Amino acid sequence: MNLERIEAPRAPKAVGPYRHAMTVGDLVFCSGQIPLDPATGELVEGDIAAQTGRIIDNIAAVLSASGSALDQVVKTTVFLTDMGDFAAMNEVYAARFGAHRPARSTFAVAGLPKGARIEIECVAIRR
Repeated sequence: MNLERIEAPRAPKAVGPYRHAMTVGDLVFCSGQIPLDPATGELVEGDIAAQTGRIIDNIAAVLSASGSALDQVVKTTVFLTDMGDFAAMNEVYAARFGAHRPARSTFAVAGLPKGARIEIECVAIRR
């Protein structure tokens, strides 16, 4: 199987030496997204709910460029710098994924790039 390198024009530019996603066969492996505004490359203002929404929008853009979509996500990993943000993140996450509800792990971490409070990565299948 061949690897395909994905750069999503509607997602924020990568902040390091990585791709937005890599595909192999029908699988899409998305790099972690932090709540960056695609227009400015800066962290979005607001609470964890606003930041979670921005991340899911960014993931949707990466998935679209990969030939996939949120309803094709099979697994997510959420990284939070404060587990006190879990309930608010979970509310937005549940609303955006709806009944689809992919498998998920959530971890508390000491820090994230650019001082972000949350990062989400995922694995999806192509349509």
